[in-house]
Amino acid sequence: MQQFKSLADLLDLQDVDSQIDRLLAERSSLPALAAYKKAHKTHEKATATHADLAEQLKETALTLDKHEGELELFESKIDTHEQRLFAGGLTARDAENLRLDVQSLKKRRSTMEDDVLMLLDRHEELETAVASAVEAVASAEVTMRTHEAEVGEAWKRIDAEIARKESRKQAIVPLIDPEILELYESLRAHKEGVGAARLADGVCGGCHLTLSPAEQLEVLNEDPPRCLHCRRILVV
Repeated sequence: MQQFKSLADLLDLQDVDSQIDRLLAERSSLPALAAYKKAHKTHEKATATHADLAEQLKETALTLDKHEGELELFESKIDTHEQRLFAGGLTARDAENLRLDVQSLKKRRSTMEDDVLMLLDRHEELETAVASAVEAVASAEVTMRTHEAEVGEAWKRIDAEIARKESRKQAIVPLIDPEILELYESLRAHKEGVGAARLADGVCGGCHLTLSPAEQLEVLNEDPPRCLHCRRILVV
């Protein structure tokens, strides 16, 4: 008689365990959780893009400063050479050499000016890109935090419900024979969370296969009764 009482309580335990399993599955498959994970990836990508663009802007600014400094030196050198030419007092050979030197410097200055203009354009483009990246990061942050709050609220509700089920489980477990409980837990681990099921109208509630009258008698002679097909514990 005590065994039948244990088996009846075992069905109650199975029901509670199944409810806990469903709550845990719900907890890990929340639409808000999927949305949060997607938003988190978007935020990470936006942050990485911003960091890359910011680094490019920094390097471009340094290169631009360097080119502008070199250009100033060239212009100063050209001015000095031209002043010497205008001042006179040079031999014809020295004056010609200095004039040719000025022409060469001016050609190089023209190339450097083109480089500076290109760097200025690039610097401006990067400033715009960085500003857009900052906005993208901020937007992704807001979206991510919104979904994070949704997940937090849902988890709070689910965890409270799980705690109630766990409390109910702790009240049932002492009512069940330890050997049956051990077998039940072992079966649950290998039978998709279902270690015990009801036998109703000759059908196993675990695998949903029908047992013949002879098979049902065979099952009832086992201690505890177990389905011949799936080997779950059966409660008549």
